[in-house]
Amino acid sequence: MDAGENGRAAHGGLLRANDPAPVTLRHGQAASPVLLLCEHAGRAVPEALNGLGLPDGAIDRHIGWDIGAEDLACRLADRLRCPLILQRYSRLVMDCNRPPGSEESIPEVSDSTRVPGNIGLSAADHAARRQAIFDPMNDAITAAFEAHPRRAVFSIHSFTPHFQGRARPWDAGFLVRRDMDTARRLINRMSADAPELTLALNEPYQIDDASDWFIPRHAEARGVRHSLIEVRNDHLADAAGVARWADLLAAAIGSVLEETP
Repeated sequence: MDAGENGRAAHGGLLRANDPAPVTLRHGQAASPVLLLCEHAGRAVPEALNGLGLPDGAIDRHIGWDIGAEDLACRLADRLRCPLILQRYSRLVMDCNRPPGSEESIPEVSDSTRVPGNIGLSAADHAARRQAIFDPMNDAITAAFEAHPRRAVFSIHSFTPHFQGRARPWDAGFLVRRDMDTARRLINRMSADAPELTLALNEPYQIDDASDWFIPRHAEARGVRHSLIEVRNDHLADAAGVARWADLLAAAIGSVLEETP
């Protein structure tokens, strides 16, 4: 695995010597037409933020990271031999798939759990987190597009089977706004390979400028094939599940590339 992007000294003074670098690259030099992202791979919290004041174990729940997403993204990147950009810090510190300054960028409450360390932040606090956490991830995405021509980019996420008292019946969702053709191709190929799965378009979330970053600011802006892929996290509870979903997604992404000049 490649070294993390940039040194800690450049990150606004928030990160200390024992804190991990915010971004890790896997197959970072690969000249693949595909780029993968995993914005919610990690659950680290900078030492200076004292665990955000959360109760023990809260950061390990789905509110702190996308459970299983890193394992799936890594397995898929290995399968495709393509670059993968991983964010190491919890989305509760700063969500790298939300526009900076938006309400969900540094949430005060997540799925009914109060985040004390995010309440009453100053403009300087917001700026420090953006410089330390958000900017390195955003810069790494830009650099990956500039390093080699890319025809497609996919962001790997997971979602909890139950949210706010409601069951989510889908096995996976494929989120897009304008690139419906790519999402439908992914769904069609996966449905053919695994007809027992319940696959959805734009579930369990929808994309818009106010709440999303990767698709509006990177994928749509560059006119490349794309989708934010959400897999229900109970499918990623063990190595066998991760391997199965990596194989299914690799075949589906391959089918998209076959149709992309």
